[in-house]
Amino acid sequence: MKMLLPLLRLISRLPLGVLYVLSDLCFPLLYYVTRYRRKVVTENLNNAFPELTPRERRQIRRRFYRWFCDYVVETLKLLSMSRQEMMRRMVIEGVDEMERSLETKPFVFIFLGHYCNWEWVSSIPLWYKKEDSHGGQLYRPLKNKVFDRLFLEMRSRFGSENISKYEALRHILQLRRDGKKTCIGFISDQAPGWNSIHDWVDFLHQDTPVFTGTERIAKKVDAAIFFADIRRVRRGYYHLVLRRMTDEPKDFPDYTLTEQYMRELEQIIRRQPHLWLWSHRRWKHRRAADGSRLED
Repeated sequence: MKMLLPLLRLISRLPLGVLYVLSDLCFPLLYYVTRYRRKVVTENLNNAFPELTPRERRQIRRRFYRWFCDYVVETLKLLSMSRQEMMRRMVIEGVDEMERSLETKPFVFIFLGHYCNWEWVSSIPLWYKKEDSHGGQLYRPLKNKVFDRLFLEMRSRFGSENISKYEALRHILQLRRDGKKTCIGFISDQAPGWNSIHDWVDFLHQDTPVFTGTERIAKKVDAAIFFADIRRVRRGYYHLVLRRMTDEPKDFPDYTLTEQYMRELEQIIRRQPHLWLWSHRRWKHRRAADGSRLED
């Protein structure tokens, strides 16, 4: 295990074109041999797209596994990718508007999901125009210390700070006391634990529990909220538009902004459905008609 990190750093120095060859070789192993989470992916797609034919859903499933292999090598490339190549491959618009919000607000929170290559979104600080702008993203520490160290290194390469989700509020309050104008990314499309469920939405034809922490913290610290509208232009190239949702989250009833985020996320998933992380058990919690909890 000690030799894994040096080996991955060495592999990451290969040109991305060569890494895509490795991705192509991994696809049949993942799809046909190991059948990685095949049952979960199939069930998620069947429930999310009942209007599609079985053949259309199988096509999405196959494209998802091809993209997932690309996601792995693209993420690995973060260990060695230059600033210039990163900015060429992940074009980001709307940073100027985000920085205007930071002129009057202590924070900008960005809603995003496990969609396209979310790891590359950590390159937003490369596009800052103002020197006092600070960047960060919430993350969940991994149990495997080697991989935890690996992802922390990758996500901070371009100046973005890693903030543990378990210390998020305390850390954000400290940033405010320190006067750091900070843009923070929140990946908010995971399945929350039962004790963290405060709202349910209709998402991809399913009754879906959602995290509301982004919105609740935004109201507490007076943060502006943006949505990350990202698309894959072609292999190895992405285009991200930061779209303002509001500068005044307190003006909205509770959970309204979270529900708007989920609607916008669904729209971009439908635009390029194979680029979402279908291998997660997103709908593992269910509720009965009377609101009581049911377990899968």
